[in-house]
Formats: sequence, structure tokens, C-alpha cells
Amino acid sequence: MSNNDQEKGVGMKIYFRLLTYVRPYWLPFLLGILGFILYAGAQTGFAALMEYLIDAISEAKEGTYIYGPLAVIGIAVARGIGTFMGNFFTAYVARNVVHQLRLVMFDKLLQIPLDYFHNNSSGHILSKISYNVEQVTTAATDSLKVTVREGMTVIGLFGYLLYLNWQLTLVFVAVSPLIALVVMIASKRFRRLGHRIQDSMGDVTHVASENVQGVQIVRTFGGCDKERERFEQASGQNLRQSLKLAFTEGLSVPIVQIIVSSALALLIFLALHPMMNNDMTAGQFIAFIIAAGLIAKPLRALTEVNSAIQRGIAAAKSIFELVDEVEETNSGSVIAKNDKGSSSLEFKDLCFSYLENKPVLNRLNLKVEPGQTVALVGRSGSGKSTLASLIPRFYEPTSGAILLNGHKLDDYELTSLRSQIALVTQNVFLFDGTIRENIAYGVDPDVEESAIIEAARAAHVMEFVERMPDGLDTHVGEKGTKLSGGQRQRIAIARAILKNAPVLILDEATSALDTESERHIQAALENVMKGRTTLVIAHRLSTIESADQIVVMDQGQIMEKGSHAELLEQGGMYADLYQKQFTEND
Repeated sequence: MSNNDQEKGVGMKIYFRLLTYVRPYWLPFLLGILGFILYAGAQTGFAALMEYLIDAISEAKEGTYIYGPLAVIGIAVARGIGTFMGNFFTAYVARNVVHQLRLVMFDKLLQIPLDYFHNNSSGHILSKISYNVEQVTTAATDSLKVTVREGMTVIGLFGYLLYLNWQLTLVFVAVSPLIALVVMIASKRFRRLGHRIQDSMGDVTHVASENVQGVQIVRTFGGCDKERERFEQASGQNLRQSLKLAFTEGLSVPIVQIIVSSALALLIFLALHPMMNNDMTAGQFIAFIIAAGLIAKPLRALTEVNSAIQRGIAAAKSIFELVDEVEETNSGSVIAKNDKGSSSLEFKDLCFSYLENKPVLNRLNLKVEPGQTVALVGRSGSGKSTLASLIPRFYEPTSGAILLNGHKLDDYELTSLRSQIALVTQNVFLFDGTIRENIAYGVDPDVEESAIIEAARAAHVMEFVERMPDGLDTHVGEKGTKLSGGQRQRIAIARAILKNAPVLILDEATSALDTESERHIQAALENVMKGRTTLVIAHRLSTIESADQIVVMDQGQIMEKGSHAELLEQGGMYADLYQKQFTEND
């Protein structure tokens, strides 16, 4: 099988899969098709009406002046009803398909491993949900609408032409291979250019998204000219590919028009030739020419719709690549009990690597008793944050195992496992809503106001909230841009407090706080950590002196562990790190 045949087969497979999203809306889709059949019948009826009127005038038939105008109005009404039904119901199906595809894609984004987000830029992902899905809809419904409407019109007019004069009609049949050849050549180019346009659109979205998020860095470090050049290149690539598509589309349409018009000219020549038109009345002759002329437009439309279908197939391919991504493994059946302070953690011969043969964690063994606070310290890149990210199963260990209350993490049902964990990271993410909504994010919608206020007070959120006119109903802006870094960090800590999970992970949770705020938050965290199994990743060693166990990591391995006093007495890595920080602070 040739590459072209394989590509065509794949394209048809994608297109038929796309049509499965239309299936739930079969009734409005059927009504749309019926509308287009009515429209096509009206087009053919117009040509037949011309035959009737001309023959009636030449034969002076009685009642023509009544029936003729009524027929014109009737055809216009039928065409109007058909157009409305077709356009409305196909649009109804189209928008629902867009909605369903976006829901499927978004749901998939919530369930696929984090590796996907590391390997694909946010701009390209967002482009799939916004731009590509619109292209798919054009292929799934709009293009099908044109295909059905114009296809039925062609069939109706072609049947009428056969009825009037089958010999002349065969002239139109003779040009079909030429039209098919033009369409086939254009199809291949349309699909290839469609892929390039989607990729370039993803680049445009990616560059724009980066600049919106990093606007302060861009301006502070004088990157405006560089970013302007990056965006111009990305947009320019999109422009070039779009113009190539427009050129191909613009060239294929007039070529088909010339072929059809040549066939129409030949029809007129033959129809006017004495050898051909002896058996045709004046009305039939005019009706034949009108029907042949009317068939040119739907034929042209059928060639134009091909580019939209090919773009849609290219877009659908990228969408189905996302939809077919393997989801996070969730084969466990154990339901965790939310018993505060009863959770133990154990790491057995744990190994993990992001890249092959480059281990981040190497045969790590550690046991955390229920209610114990364990601090992880070490240089950047020693594997502390990676270890913490394995507990909620954001990643799967390369080998070894992590046990929660004696069960391997993959034995737990994933949602149940994560319900046992509260997480505060150094990179705080707040949603564009109120302070109240961000603190109560993910908890029971019926959570009591007193519980929210208690969590906010424990995290020292109320200190700055009480000075705000709207209090807890103050909007934080996108990613919390209306608040300071310390304020965002306190809200994140309040969110973790309110969740009241038995396992608490604090990844540089006080890094964004000033010394005064850190002192207050540290006191609050110590109260919160009581009775909970807590894993603390800290850069400032002064914040973890009271930890039950301090684990010193380097290159993915545990080098030392013990209490603060024990490690200082040993005079090893921890003592060196502590001494350096103590000297720097002085």
C-alpha cells in the first residue's frame, strides 16, 4: 500500500471517529439534512419552473399568470425553510460537538501524568482546546452541511438534466475525472498545511502566554525587543502557512470553475447545434442551460469544502493524540481512612529518574512514624522535592516502593490517597477568585464559615484580611497577583490547614515570607503539625530545629539523619550547612 493510500486511510479513520461525537445529536442532525434536502429540491424546482413558464408562455396556457407567481413564492418559502432548518440544526450540532470535545480534552488534562505537561508547552495545549477544536467542528458539521446541501443539489439537478437530455448530460460526466484529480492533489496539500498551521498557532499561543505570565521579567531585563522578535517569528510562520493554504485553496477553486465552465460552454454549443436540440422545447432548452449553470456553484462549493475537511482531519489528529494519552494508573482499591495522626510513611529501596540512566533518587530507605515531623535538607538538586512529589503519586517510582500505613501507594484508590495529603509548595498557585474561595478550595462546599476563619487565623491570614474592605471576599486576581508573596503563601498554608489531612507536605512553605511573618507562621505550623505526619523541605535550617527527625540528602541518597542536636554533635554535612547559614545570617 502506498503512503498516499495509508494517509487517506488514516484520514478517513479519523474522520469517522470524529463523526461519533455527532451521533448523540442524530435527531437535530437529521432535521438539518432534511432541511438541506428541501433546499436542494427547491433549486431543482426553480429550473423546472423555468421550463414550465417558458413553455406556458409560448403555448399561451391559461392560469399561468396565477400559478407561476405562486410557484415562485412557494419555491422561495421552501428554500427559506430548508436553509433555516439546515443552518440552525447543524450549528446546534456543531456547537455541541465543540462543547463535548472540550470537556473530553479538559477531563483528560486532569487525569494524565505530569510528564505530558513537561513535554508539551502550555501554549500548544491551549491551542488544541481553543483553535484546533474549532477546525474540527468545521470538518465534523459545517463541512458536512455543505457536502449534504450542495451534494443533494448536484444530485437533484443532475437527475433533472438526465431527464431533459441524457446525451448532453454525459458531457458533464466526462469532466468528473479532471475535477477529482484537482481535488485529490489539493487534499494532500491541505492536510499537510493544516498540520503546519496548527503547530504555528501553538507557537503563537505559547510565546504570548509566556509573555503574559512573565511580563515583569521581560520588562525588567529589557527583553521586549527579543520577545517582540520571537512573537513576530511565530506569527510570521503562521502567516506564511496560512497564505500557502489560501493560495492552494484559491488556485484549486478557479481551476475547477474553468473546468466546469468549459463543460457548460460545450453544453451550450451542443444544445444549440441543430443535430442535438431538435427534440427539445424552448422551455426545456432554457431549463437545461439554467440547471447546468446552477450545478456549477454547488460543484465549486464541494471542492472548497475539501480544504476545511482536511484542516479538520489534521486538527482532529492532534486532538485525538491528547484524548488517547494514557491516564494516571489508578488500579488500587484500598480506601484510606482519614484518621488524623494515624498515618505512617515508609520508603523502601526507592529509586526514581526523570531521564534514563540519570537517577534522582537512589535506593533510598526511610521510615516516618505516625504523627512524626521529618525535615529533608540538602543542596539544590539532592532530590528533596522529587521525594515529596512521589507521595501524592505525581510520578511513579522507577523501582522500590512507598508505603502509607503499610499499604503500597498504588494499592490505594488515587482520589482517596490524595485526600490524605495536604501540600504547600514554594510556588504558590491561587485561583482567580476570592480569598475565601482559595482557602476553601477542594473542601466540602458546605464547610462552616467558622472553620474557614479559624484556618485563616491560624495561618495569620486574618492579619491582612481585616485591613481589606471586602475581607475574605477580596478578589486575589489571576494567580494572586493582587497580593504580596507572603500573603499568597499564608493563604496556601490556610488551605492546607482547612483540609485537615493526616499527611502534611511543606515544600519550602515559608520561603516567601519575611522574618516577622515567618516567625508567626512557624508558630502556627508547629501547632498544625502536632498529631500529623509531616514532611518538611526546608532551606532555612532554623525553621526545622524542632523536627523529630532531620534527614540530610545528597545526590538522591540519605547521608545523615537524626535530631538537630545529634546532627550538630556528629559534625557532618548538616553541621557544615548549619554553620554556613549561621555565619551568613550574622
